[in-house]
Amino acid sequence: MIGIQQLHLLQQVVDYIEKHIKDEIDPEKLAKMSGYSPYHFYRVFQKHTGYTLMDYVVKRKLQYALYELVNGKKIIQIALDYGFETHAGFTKAFKRCFGSPPSLYKIHCPKSLPQKLDLFRIHQKNTGGIVMQPMIVRRKAFTVAGKTFEINMKNVAYTRDAPAYWEQEGLTDGSVERLLYQTLSPRKHGEYCINLSSSKMEDNFVYLFAVELDEGTLLPEGLTQLEIPTATYAVFRTPLVPVENFVSAIKGTWDYILEDWFPQSSYEVDEESFDFEYYDEHCHYWDYNKIYMEIHIPIKERG
Repeated sequence: MIGIQQLHLLQQVVDYIEKHIKDEIDPEKLAKMSGYSPYHFYRVFQKHTGYTLMDYVVKRKLQYALYELVNGKKIIQIALDYGFETHAGFTKAFKRCFGSPPSLYKIHCPKSLPQKLDLFRIHQKNTGGIVMQPMIVRRKAFTVAGKTFEINMKNVAYTRDAPAYWEQEGLTDGSVERLLYQTLSPRKHGEYCINLSSSKMEDNFVYLFAVELDEGTLLPEGLTQLEIPTATYAVFRTPLVPVENFVSAIKGTWDYILEDWFPQSSYEVDEESFDFEYYDEHCHYWDYNKIYMEIHIPIKERG
């Protein structure tokens, strides 16, 4: 377990990066600040944040650049301000981090500055690393199909309130997943865990374990079809962790989202759509040493 003193040192480093986000960051200076040798410091930083030092610095710079984008600053000026030598270099790094070029992503940029990182709170939630600012994406309506599971459970508000989906009969052994892929043959790989409970359902929780349903695919008896409406989502990735820490990382990320991110953001949950967990090949522990999944929450600007 990480010590309090070590956590204090890492927080000082993270705070320094925030204050000097537009400057060139010297890794050796950060190591000296922490009191460790560069080699040991890099290992400690990655172990307890989930990122290599410079990967974290670049991602954090890009998150601040998002705020500049939404305020109308030109991309070339943003690139230079944050230490990228060319427009092309900035765009390449941005696309690698957020999955789309700045010109497209600008439409759905977060409206506020990146939130200050509190390593103590993140550590308490046992996420396994830093939860970065979410991607804000607009997704068109799509259709899924799968099997529903009902649990007698009170006061369920979000998917995170349900027991982990793999604890349910038929899911732990992969039989439901195999059934869905064999009978529906979706073009896109990935499984959805979707909360179907409404505020009127006080004593039970219903969720759908599903895959995408391609147009024209017949729905076999015993499966449930669901249309997910067009919505804007905050998409969070859990930190990269070994499989034995996966469940705690998911639960910790949910806690971070609901207890830290939402209260400080300019968004609220869009109750007209569905929150869901999304699992693709990146959570295949037999292919990767460390794995992650995504949490998608429909959002709207606070009224």
